[in-house]
Amino acid sequence: MMSFETDNIHGLQQKKVSSPLPGKSSASFPEGVFPLSKPEGISSFRMVQLVRRLLGIKKVGHSGTLDPFASGVLVLCAGRSATRLISRLMEGDKEYEAILQLGITTDTQDPEGQVVEKRPVPVITEREVEQCLTQFRGEQMQTPPVYSALKHKGKPLYYYARKGIKVVKEPRLIEIKELQCLSRESDTLALKVVCSKGTYIRTLAADIGEYLGCGAHLKKLVRTRNGLFSLAESLPGEKLFTEDTGRLALLNHHIAVERVQELLAADKEEK
Repeated sequence: MMSFETDNIHGLQQKKVSSPLPGKSSASFPEGVFPLSKPEGISSFRMVQLVRRLLGIKKVGHSGTLDPFASGVLVLCAGRSATRLISRLMEGDKEYEAILQLGITTDTQDPEGQVVEKRPVPVITEREVEQCLTQFRGEQMQTPPVYSALKHKGKPLYYYARKGIKVVKEPRLIEIKELQCLSRESDTLALKVVCSKGTYIRTLAADIGEYLGCGAHLKKLVRTRNGLFSLAESLPGEKLFTEDTGRLALLNHHIAVERVQELLAADKEEK
């Protein structure tokens, strides 16, 4: 039987799996794809670890990370034939629901960083919001944030940023395919974003804040779609923290490699 220890992260009781289930080697495991719903307060790498240990297989990867403060669709691929699909799965569009905190900027452009500046938030009309969002729709060049997992000389940018070394990457071409205001309060904006791969919603939030003249950071983020997979069809990640149901829940959400290949081919034909 696996043994567990409990780790409290942001109030969530996280079960750490210390060893794979006996008799469940990678040789007996059906390789495939697992759309999960990552909870807030848990890293994407932690979810990879849980899947590795519950299934007893080492080769597990994902098709696009989520920051610990964010939640939503995280697509994991387990097994050699499944991980070979990662680059193709990453090509799909991403869909998010984001809440921007106006009037406060942070060094990480999200709630996990240090506050850099506070500014008064002016009264912003619906028309002004729409005029702002219009500026950010379509293809554009975006500079990756200094606190990101993007690699520089083999190490992620956040490695340098935490040491006080600022590494600025060249702007990259992205596309904001859909940008809508879902709701607005005096100091927050809730947005729906559909975008191409490589888009940083944190940077988009900060840029929108600057356009509005008050600054902003990304307060909350939910990825509602990752390529082929939606939040509604994703397995709640909390189910992986329980020994009795974690592996069974994963196997029930298993999508065979052949089926994913069919879905990718059909999606390509539609485009």
